[in-house]
Amino acid sequence: MRITVGVSARHVHLSIEDMELLFGSGYELTPERYLSIATQYICKERVTVEGPKGKLENIAIIGPPREHTQVEISKTDSIKLGLKPPARLSGNLEGSESATLIGPKGKVLLKAGLIVAQRHIHMTEKDAKEFGFKHKDYAMVVVKGNRSLVFDYVVVRVAPENTHTEIHLDTDEANTADLKTGDEVTLLHVNDKKLRLEQIINSFDERQLRVLEESVTTIISEEKQRISMMEDMLKSLKS
Repeated sequence: MRITVGVSARHVHLSIEDMELLFGSGYELTPERYLSIATQYICKERVTVEGPKGKLENIAIIGPPREHTQVEISKTDSIKLGLKPPARLSGNLEGSESATLIGPKGKVLLKAGLIVAQRHIHMTEKDAKEFGFKHKDYAMVVVKGNRSLVFDYVVVRVAPENTHTEIHLDTDEANTADLKTGDEVTLLHVNDKKLRLEQIINSFDERQLRVLEESVTTIISEEKQRISMMEDMLKSLKS
């Protein structure tokens, strides 16, 4: 199954209490653009995230307000801040990293709430039913191209508000695979929570790995021969 990619840059979800501390009492966020998840939108307002070693300025706010403030950054961002946030799904904030938020009217010291977003797939109920996935199952996603790779252990999030099926990656992951928002990747129909690519590889002994390598080498060689034959045929037709 082919699904689209959504690259998620660093952003903040604010609680009403923290929003008023940063922007003033009674303040309401200003929607600027709605996202692929129709209930969420990017706001015109921006904040700064500060850590012991540096700060990230002009950070987008995603509305509407939430019960708890949450800051999602990449691993690269965390190095600049001098912090070590865990990789978590949205909303799983217990024991996460602290940080300081700075707005035009004040500061907020978060005791927890800073995370690196764990890669995940927003899946429609229709696709989940058709392909046998359930909420919080895991999947594998294959990226083709010059920087091809496999994203393993991708959490599937099934919800009625999902209008299409899309994998969400942070900027580090997207750059590694040379992906941008709107690109397409292949979703493998693997939904065993205990199955990971590394376990599949570890299940092969040395002899089986050699056989696998030889098989792949043969396939590649045959494909090259086929392409070469087609090129020769085209040349002869042109002449």
